[in-house]
Amino acid sequence: MNTLPQFATPQLQLLHRGKVRDSFRIDDSTRLIVVSDRLSAFDSVLETAIPNKGAVLNGLANFWFEKTAHIIPNHVKDMVDANAMLVKEAQPIKVEMVVRNYLTGSMLRGYQSGQRTFSGVTVPDGLTKHQQFPTPIVTPTTKEESDREITPENLVREGWVSQELYDKMAEKALELFKVGSDLLAAQGIILVDTKYEFGLLDGELILIDEIHTPDSSRFWSAADYAQNPEGAEQMDKEYIRQWLIANKKDGAYPRALTPEVTQEAVNRYLDIYQRVVGQPLATAGDNEDVTERLTRNLVKAGLLK
Repeated sequence: MNTLPQFATPQLQLLHRGKVRDSFRIDDSTRLIVVSDRLSAFDSVLETAIPNKGAVLNGLANFWFEKTAHIIPNHVKDMVDANAMLVKEAQPIKVEMVVRNYLTGSMLRGYQSGQRTFSGVTVPDGLTKHQQFPTPIVTPTTKEESDREITPENLVREGWVSQELYDKMAEKALELFKVGSDLLAAQGIILVDTKYEFGLLDGELILIDEIHTPDSSRFWSAADYAQNPEGAEQMDKEYIRQWLIANKKDGAYPRALTPEVTQEAVNRYLDIYQRVVGQPLATAGDNEDVTERLTRNLVKAGLLK
């Protein structure tokens, strides 16, 4: 399949190769982020790359950055390819602002085992699977080797952020979640939960990384949820997580996906893109090699020779 497992060039300094994104130095104020087709699950990168995944994530992030620029500035400078974005160099804040509106995922698992307080937020007894909260809640985590639940008080006490900065991040996270929820609701999609990452640029708080993508967020079909709340199926990569769980052997998850699961993942990524943006992914039908197209566009933008 035509995929971008990773991007490498001797012409640019590699700053960081994450689970999905590769970052390169352009100059002191600009970096290039290439969104690969790698897929991570359960803190590891699978051997199978998902065609079109990187372009879906990059395109959706750009869509949402534009839709939310009135709430908070972001790091985007220019989209130079379906899989690549030029961004402003910012100082990342090592905190993930997780906003939740339903009892699901890791929070549900903790709740079912008796936990009632999550990152300093206490929820009542008697909640059911996938139940909506009265209002969205913010449950921050640290960005470390393994993300760690932490209260706002401890974030400040441990020196991750000041109280003033945390309060502003929480305020902006809830505003972003409201815009995302409202726009997606009009498309018949529920924004279940998501994470936001922020940075500082010349002392100003800005939004970085990604926003409201299938990798950073959980989506449900509103119609599916209305019919069967506890059985609502997620429209993101949870499908792959569940397949990995179902095929776990001797305590280990599969390292690769079958062609059938890979194709279903492709279909789901393309579907969520079209439903959110309102049109198909422009590069989805291209037969051109992704790396060759990306290289050509980087040369065209003057970033490569």
